[in-house]
Amino acid sequence: MDFSFAQATAFVGSLIWPMMRIGSMFIAMPVIGTRLVPTRVKIIITMVLSVVVVPLLPEVPQVEALSVEGFFISAQQILIGLSMGFTMQLVFGALMIAGEAIAMSMGLGFASMVDPTNGVNVPVISQFFIIIGTLLFLALGGHLMLIQLVVSSFESLPISATGVGRADFWSLIAWGSQMFIGALWVAIPALISMLVITLSMGVMTRAAPQLNIFSVGFPVTMFMGFIILLLVMPGILPRFNQMMLQAMQLSQAVVAP
Repeated sequence: MDFSFAQATAFVGSLIWPMMRIGSMFIAMPVIGTRLVPTRVKIIITMVLSVVVVPLLPEVPQVEALSVEGFFISAQQILIGLSMGFTMQLVFGALMIAGEAIAMSMGLGFASMVDPTNGVNVPVISQFFIIIGTLLFLALGGHLMLIQLVVSSFESLPISATGVGRADFWSLIAWGSQMFIGALWVAIPALISMLVITLSMGVMTRAAPQLNIFSVGFPVTMFMGFIILLLVMPGILPRFNQMMLQAMQLSQAVVAP
């Protein structure tokens, strides 16, 4: 069966461009975008979701795929998808930074392991936080919320050469500071507690100079660090939930009409 150039262009506009937006989001989003999910599975999910979305799309502009305008449309779809996944990825970055700060205060900065999601060495506390965040992300339906967001974005932000504006992208870049603010927000209770313990060990060393601080202080600091981590963990989960909701609201604001 022969296809004309117009039919090929219509095919690109009705399937390939939605696939670019959806696939870009899957690449950037947590859990699904990591190495834990094979690339073949990501491609299959992207294709299936794109086929389901195509009948619901508004009218796609009749633009040649290899034209300059077609290139800008493709770039817009990729940027929109990456922005939606990137905002949620910053929440997990906050957990990693918070875990690293707590591990350093506990004396576990040297204890690291390979993170299977990105292939780099991270402290064990950071890896623990990432696991908790992943379970909470799946339990709260964060992956389903992102899929619903990218599907609804085709109505609020249809496929065209005029997609997300410069101000919207600058708001995403500015929100990157929330990664450090969120990390401080998560880690500050444990950091203050560990600071008090460290000061107490310093006072004990000053009062009893014959006390070997290296043989006594390190086990005590590590043991008390785990106790404090156990006590502050119930407060960390609501903070992660709030950061995730803020990231979702930012993504909705970016793709809003």
